[in-house]
Amino acid sequence: MAPAASVDERVDERRLLGIVPLLAVPNFVGAVLVFVFQNFLVLAPGEAAGQDMDRVVTTFVVYMAVAFPAAGVIALAMVTPVRRWLAEGRAPTEEERLATLTLPRRLGTLGFAFWIVALLVFGTLAAIEGGTMRQIVRDGMSTILGGLTSAVFTFLVVESWLRPVVAHALAGQAPRSPRSAGIAPRILLSWALGSGVPLLALTVGYLGLGDFVPRPRPGATLFLATLGLGVGALMLALAARSVSAPIAAVREALRRVQNGDVDVEVPVDDGGQIGQLQAGVNQMVEGLRERRRLEDLFGRYVGAEVAADALARGAGLGGENRDVSALFVDIIASTEFAHERDPAEVVATLNEFFGAVVGVVTDEGGWVNKFEGDGALCVFGAPGDQPDHPTRALRAARLLHERLAALRDRRPALAAGIGVSTGTVVAGHVGAVERFEYTVIGDAVNEAARLTEAAKDHPTCVLASGASVRRADPEEQAHWSCVSAVTLRGRAVTTEAWAPATTRTGSPAPAS
Repeated sequence: MAPAASVDERVDERRLLGIVPLLAVPNFVGAVLVFVFQNFLVLAPGEAAGQDMDRVVTTFVVYMAVAFPAAGVIALAMVTPVRRWLAEGRAPTEEERLATLTLPRRLGTLGFAFWIVALLVFGTLAAIEGGTMRQIVRDGMSTILGGLTSAVFTFLVVESWLRPVVAHALAGQAPRSPRSAGIAPRILLSWALGSGVPLLALTVGYLGLGDFVPRPRPGATLFLATLGLGVGALMLALAARSVSAPIAAVREALRRVQNGDVDVEVPVDDGGQIGQLQAGVNQMVEGLRERRRLEDLFGRYVGAEVAADALARGAGLGGENRDVSALFVDIIASTEFAHERDPAEVVATLNEFFGAVVGVVTDEGGWVNKFEGDGALCVFGAPGDQPDHPTRALRAARLLHERLAALRDRRPALAAGIGVSTGTVVAGHVGAVERFEYTVIGDAVNEAARLTEAAKDHPTCVLASGASVRRADPEEQAHWSCVSAVTLRGRAVTTEAWAPATTRTGSPAPAS
């Protein structure tokens, strides 16, 4: 069983069925134009208007009674492949899509074909009844004029009417090749039939073609000039609207993209050059969305600051000396915790721990360089310059300790040692050409890691180097006190260590 059609598809199906009665409008306009042209504009001197009116009207009525139903049946047959996929609520096949895109052109051609048949019918009757060559030429010119006007009018009206259906058929994709009139041919053809033909009729009349085309009478001249202005304006207005409306949608989409909104999509409702433009804009916006997704993913892996720097300046192996502050944080007794607890609980605890680290460090303008098992290396002063990086690192260490202490009410395992050190490091991309990462290497990083180990045995769980505290601003220095000189692992000399002057509750930190 075919899926039920959506509301939009049912609306488009009804719009599609409305084409058949819609076709009567341009053909009626063409018929009126022929009638006026034959009976009032190109009469020979002494020829009375409407002298063959009974014959003309009778023939016209009989022909319309036969032609309109026949044209309607053929038009319905042309519409059926389009109606089928709309009614079934599915995407069209390639043949059905092609039938949809070429429907305006084929309906215009169908209408013109019936006008040519009319030309043969009326010309034959005129010859049988002894009509003059002038009458036959006059009837032929007027019929061709009306047929061309009707065909172009049909194309423009049907194309505008079918835009929602075409949008469904293309589904945002560009037509494989233009299946509709281009912008320039559309406007030039509209001008030719709206203004060029009446002007041509005036020109032919005044040049004179003997008995075939009599000179227009003064009233006819005024009528043809008015017709050229009126119909020409109407034709050009239709052609201009078929171009300006979709381009306005493209401009609005580009304006939104310029303002940072890439969640836009232009309906592709044209089978020609405009449709390719609309689809091109959609492809461009999709590329921008993909770029934004990659930038976001890239930033999550390496840090937003490193990602922005790499995108702005490029990336290559090598580094530079930078003055930074390194903050290292590591969970206490994590091995025992991982051994004793369910893996899901371990992962949940680590995620909450790293969430606190990223939140505090990011708020202070730092960069989380890497996660190392149950620890994290954070850097202040790289890749972007931060003259106050010691102050930021020390403040982040204090706030992170308080954040983790608050979480321990719910996650007892979130006890961590925190170490801070300041000094010169090499910051840059390390690895191989095929795979590298941005990192910092130097004594300050090693010292921060060793201070973290020592902090695990200190009551405050936070230790910083004397260099970091002395280079911080006075307000931050007031939060720290020198606690001892410690011998860090792998070092022969002692290191001056500082700890926060108060604990989480605000009481003095116990001496080591």
